[in-house]
Amino acid sequence: MGKGSGLDEMLEKKGVKVDKVLNFAIDDAILEERITGRWIHPSSGRTYHTKFAPPKVPGSDDVTGEPLIQRKDDTAAVLKSRLEAFHKQTEPVIDYYSKKGIVANLHAEKAPKEVTTEVQKVLTS
Repeated sequence: MGKGSGLDEMLEKKGVKVDKVLNFAIDDAILEERITGRWIHPSSGRTYHTKFAPPKVPGSDDVTGEPLIQRKDDTAAVLKSRLEAFHKQTEPVIDYYSKKGIVANLHAEKAPKEVTTEVQKVLTS
């Protein structure tokens, strides 16, 4: 039994039917750039990104000047492992639901507002 059919059976027992699957498709390289560029100020939780929201001084919090850290799961090595596991686990599910004709592939590399608009269109169609 595949992962998708197992999910269908489990949900069916609860009276739920999957009628739409949203697949947020994005190239792994873009995802890597987005994730490995994240840095945080541990005591405040302020977040930065080396490309999209850089601190005024690289590696330092804008408010306190204290050093920023990168979460261990945001490093390239850990991300590679996470992506491998993600693809291995999700591809069979996407394949299963694609055969049923209910997968909407969304281009997740777009700006968040554009992705939100796509999601709304898919969910109301």
